[in-house]
Amino acid sequence: MSRPRVLVVGGGLAGLQAALGCADGGAEVTLVESRARLGGATWSTHMNGLAVDNGQHVFLRCCDRYVAFLERVGALELATIQPRLEVPVVAPGQPTAWIRRSPLPSPAHLAPSLLGFHPLSWPERLRAALTARKLGALDPDDRALDELALGPWLEERGESSRAIDVFWDLLVRPTLNLPAHEASLALAAKVFRTGLLGRSDAADIGWGRVPFADLHEGPAAEALEKVGVTIRRRAEVTHLSVEDGKPVAWCDGERLAADAVVLAVPHARAADLLPAESGVDRDGLRALGATPIVNLHVVFDRAVLPHELVCAIDSPLQWMFDRTGPAGLDEGQYVTVSLSAGASFVGRSREDLRAVFLPAFEALFPAARRALVREFFVTVERDATFRQTPGTRRYRPQAETAVPGLYLAGAYTDTGWPATMEGAVRSGEAAAAAALAGLRHGRGASKEAA
Repeated sequence: MSRPRVLVVGGGLAGLQAALGCADGGAEVTLVESRARLGGATWSTHMNGLAVDNGQHVFLRCCDRYVAFLERVGALELATIQPRLEVPVVAPGQPTAWIRRSPLPSPAHLAPSLLGFHPLSWPERLRAALTARKLGALDPDDRALDELALGPWLEERGESSRAIDVFWDLLVRPTLNLPAHEASLALAAKVFRTGLLGRSDAADIGWGRVPFADLHEGPAAEALEKVGVTIRRRAEVTHLSVEDGKPVAWCDGERLAADAVVLAVPHARAADLLPAESGVDRDGLRALGATPIVNLHVVFDRAVLPHELVCAIDSPLQWMFDRTGPAGLDEGQYVTVSLSAGASFVGRSREDLRAVFLPAFEALFPAARRALVREFFVTVERDATFRQTPGTRRYRPQAETAVPGLYLAGAYTDTGWPATMEGAVRSGEAAAAAALAGLRHGRGASKEAA
C-alpha cells in the first residue's frame, strides 16, 4: 500500500513542523517554499562580513513545543537558556534595576524582584504585585477577555501611567508586539499566567547561540531530508482550488496532487490563496492586520553593552542583545536592538535613526560615549506579527477547514498563544495531527494520489 501524500505550502517554523509531523506519521511529504530559504520570519544573511539575523527572537523555558522542535532537528545544543530569569533594566542616570526570579516557589518567585524594582515608587510596586496576581488569575480562554484591552483594565485597578510605561509595557510590548493600551487582555493574561506566574522557571529566557540559518534552516532541512521529505525552494503556489470536494494546489502552473494540503503561509497570503469553499473568513484574516518590528544593528569598536541582554526604560531603546559571537565579529561589539510595535520608526532614514538612538546609547552606557560606531544599519519586518488587539481571536481559525484534506498552520491560527515561535510550532503540530487523523479516516484522499 502506498503512503498518503501531503503537500505543505510554506517553509516557516509552522510549515517545517507540519512537514516533520506528517513525515513522522508515515506520510510522503513535499514542502514547497516560494523563497530560496527556509525559516519564514526567522532568517539570516551576511552584511559587511557579519552573519546577521533579521531580528532578535527569544523564547522562554515554558515554550516546550519550540524546545522540542529544536531537539527534533538536532539544534537544541545551539541554543542557550538562562539558568534563571535575570534581566537588567537600565534608565538614563539611574542604577540598574533587575527582573529576576528567586528560589521561592511560584507565584512568589518574582515577588522580591518586583518589590525591589526601584523605577517605581513603593506604592506602585505593591499595587503592581497585587495586579499581577489578579491578571494571573484570569482565564486566557475566556473570549470575553479578548474583547478588552490590557491598558484600561490596568488603570481600573489603580495602575499609574508610570507603572504601565516602565513595568507593564516592559513585559507586554516584546511578547505581544503592542503597548499595553492596545493589547488584548486575554493574550496578556496568557503571557503572565503561563510565562511569568506558572512554573517558577517558566520565564527563563532562551536564544540562539548561532545565526538562524544555523539554528533553524540548516538543521530542519537535514532533518526533513532524513525522513524523506522533498523540499522545493523558489516554488510559488499561486492558488488553491477545490475539485470533487478536495483541495488542489497550483504551483508555478503545475497541478500538484496530494491526499492532504497544509497551508502554512502568513495570514494575509492565506486569505489570498484559500478557496471560498474553505469556510474560513478570509476578510477576517485580512482584518488581523500586521504590526512591524524594527531592528537596529550597531557595531561598536569596543564593548558597550555590559550584559548579554539589557532592557531600557525612559529611553527610545527597548531590548538590546550582544550578538558579537554569533555574528563572527572578532573585535568590538555587535549589538542588536529590537523595537517592538515599531511603526513610528518604519520609513525613517538611517541618518535619522542614528540621530535618535546613538545619543540614547550614550545616555545609558558610559562606554558608548567613548566608542566609535563602525556599522549602523536597520532591518524592518513590516508584517512581523498580526495585530494582537482586542477582538482578534474571532478571526483566528482552527487547523481544519471545511474542505476535507485542507488544513491551516501559522502563528495566526487559534493556538491559544500569541504570535511567537512557540505559537508557530504549535500550529504546525496541530495541522499535522489533523491531517494525519483525516488520512486515517479516509478524508481528503485524491484519486490521483490514491
